[in-house]
Amino acid sequence: MAGFEAESERVVRLLRDQIIDGVRVPGSRLVERDVAAELGVSRVPVRDALRVLVAEGLVVARPRTWAVVREFSASDVSDLHEVRAAIEPLVFRLAAQRRTRDGLVRLKAAVDAESAAARAGDAVAARRAAADFHEVVTDLAANELLNELQRPLRSRMRWLLGQHDDLVAVARQHEGLYAAIADRDVARVERLVAEHLDTGRGMAEERAR
Repeated sequence: MAGFEAESERVVRLLRDQIIDGVRVPGSRLVERDVAAELGVSRVPVRDALRVLVAEGLVVARPRTWAVVREFSASDVSDLHEVRAAIEPLVFRLAAQRRTRDGLVRLKAAVDAESAAARAGDAVAARRAAADFHEVVTDLAANELLNELQRPLRSRMRWLLGQHDDLVAVARQHEGLYAAIADRDVARVERLVAEHLDTGRGMAEERAR
């Protein structure tokens, strides 16, 4: 049983990353038999993984043994931006107030990885590190209820945070936010978060067009 669970978790991680990274494009079919053959596993962990990804909002179930990668509508994206705009100012403010030395080390590692990938033009690595940056900030906020509220949205938010092409601009905003958090400058954090949210919405709209 433990082996099946580990295999299912591996398949979940792999399919999730492929969807968020754009390797599996919206609307593409995920047929249990075909995915199992592609990944060299049985159909059981694939079936379990698809259930998890449906619950995370990245996949839409179809009858019997297949599913499709979710196509996010303009309304879906707008909903995600509204939720992000409601939660992130609080998360970043708490992070600035409660950050720890170890937390800052993790945050610096994420922003450094993002900046290096952005300069190298590695879009996948830069977007992954950008999403990691936001998740570390959530950890620094040290509010378990916020963590619980965000957990079901995490995969969709990681997808949303990847909807931009100006990798360097986003990395620079994250560098500024890191510095403000490190300085415990709450007023500066709040100003930079507002700018970051506006930029994110604008970039996502530009990419959609």
